Amino acid sequence: MKVLVLFDLPRPVGPDETFSMRALREREDRPTEADVISALGKLGHRVDTLAIYDNALAVLEKVRDCAPDVVFNLCESFFNERSHEPNIPALLELLRVPYTGSGPDALLLCKDKELAKTILGYHRIRVPRFIVSRKRAPRRTLHRFSFPAFVKPLSEESSDGIAKASFGRNEKDTIERTRFLHEKLGCDVMIEEYVDGRELYIGVLGNRKVSVLPARELFFGDLPETEPRFATFRAKWDDTYRAKWSIRNGPAAPLPVGADKRLPDFARRVYTLLKIKGTGRLDLRLTPAGELVFIEANPNPSLARADDFARSAAAAGIDYETLIQRLLDYARS
Repeated sequence: MKVLVLFDLPRPVGPDETFSMRALREREDRPTEADVISALGKLGHRVDTLAIYDNALAVLEKVRDCAPDVVFNLCESFFNERSHEPNIPALLELLRVPYTGSGPDALLLCKDKELAKTILGYHRIRVPRFIVSRKRAPRRTLHRFSFPAFVKPLSEESSDGIAKASFGRNEKDTIERTRFLHEKLGCDVMIEEYVDGRELYIGVLGNRKVSVLPARELFFGDLPETEPRFATFRAKWDDTYRAKWSIRNGPAAPLPVGADKRLPDFARRVYTLLKIKGTGRLDLRLTPAGELVFIEANPNPSLARADDFARSAAAAGIDYETLIQRLLDYARS
């Protein structure tokens, strides 16, 4: 097939700019794009690429000139703002070209953590109890809220804005962190029940027929037992910090009897209710009592060969090239 790989960059892109595999990995820090393009080549597809920053017209012109059989959509931002992510598949739908991953409906739902949790709660999916503090009208008190609390930006991703101070032991700490996020990131803030337990990442594949991949887990290693354990920005992305505390991602430890049987149905229901297609990753908490709690969903997870999703697929017997081919097939089904 003729495949157009569409991805974003945080800077203006020249009209004739091209990207080698080395440039993508080293200069642009885009390992996912490099891995996907490499896999598409190994699969025998004809590959073209387009990097965008702020030029929507370039997408229209490229699709017209390239006439791809499918667009491999890796765009997560426009104008370097992730709030625009749903607009890219919306544009591709107007152009009537098949594309990989979820549509604008799923991206909008999953980005709006308040709406996603409200919908799932209505369908009896266990979510943390929560309230929202709006930047335009910040909360000054938290009447009848049970502590400890967990404070995070309402719409940010990749653990942006999440630090040790996100753990609110009382109302004073929680309000202070909420005000800090309002001022620092200029965003609305979700204050939710802190759910103690294991941090699980569940990969899901498919459209009408959905497959749940083996669970991955974030292991908190040598963090002191007195410290609350959750995925701060540093725990996810700071290699020095991770090495210091022996924090790592890996195949999930054995799940309690019962939870292992409930998890696939739980994941399929969330995936379907949030209208995710092609591929998605669900972040869950497994409580000491064996209860599964939804935290958030990523409808377009990182597809780098070394990242959790590809490793989950490999554990299910799906090698990387087969995974990439499946995503193309889902786009056209």
